[in-house]
Amino acid sequence: MGAVAFIGTGAAAQTAAPTDMPATAVTAPQAVPALAPGVIAYSPDQAAAVTAQAEQWLQALKTARARFLLTAGNGTQLIGTFYLNRPGRLRFDYDDPVKDFVVADGVFIYFYDANLGEQSNAPIGQTLADFLLRSDIRLSGDVKVDSVVESGGLIQIKLSQSADAGAGSLTLGFTREPFQLKKWRVVDPQGSVSEVELFQMQTGVALERDLFVYRDPQKKPGSLNQ
Repeated sequence: MGAVAFIGTGAAAQTAAPTDMPATAVTAPQAVPALAPGVIAYSPDQAAAVTAQAEQWLQALKTARARFLLTAGNGTQLIGTFYLNRPGRLRFDYDDPVKDFVVADGVFIYFYDANLGEQSNAPIGQTLADFLLRSDIRLSGDVKVDSVVESGGLIQIKLSQSADAGAGSLTLGFTREPFQLKKWRVVDPQGSVSEVELFQMQTGVALERDLFVYRDPQKKPGSLNQ
């Protein structure tokens, strides 16, 4: 299944804190016809404004720590802790008894499979994590905005690759007050859906650099991946 959904292929399958991000108000959607029950579309002007706000928030996001709930395509759910240090670094640790983890060290992203006792890795630029980890996050260029709607109490911005719309999609869900990322949803090219929801999010936090170094759990402490 998609490890932590947003990142790529991996092994594991089961009230937000105040933010220091820009607090520009989001105008509530006007009377635009609903796409489905409980889903309200934004007008082009509203969509452009909220997309700009989301881009500004993501650009300002440098470090973060949050609890997360991963819901896989098969309905399996897992919880854990997410760490981010932009650009280039993140980590997902699952709660016990799951020993899998994901870590990006600025160059590569590693997926550790505790059942197999081995890791796989890929350059960050070849994974979906590149979108969040790049130094200059833009909701344009190599990605395009397909829709902006309000659903489930969240402003949801659906993105796809500009050059390959069939490669799947990424939907970012933001709370209105405070305006911050609450969840993301990935649909892969085969239509499988995975979702990550964030809780107790803290931004602008100090994080140990060692969090973002891959260490093989089967090696002695202090032994780095080779």
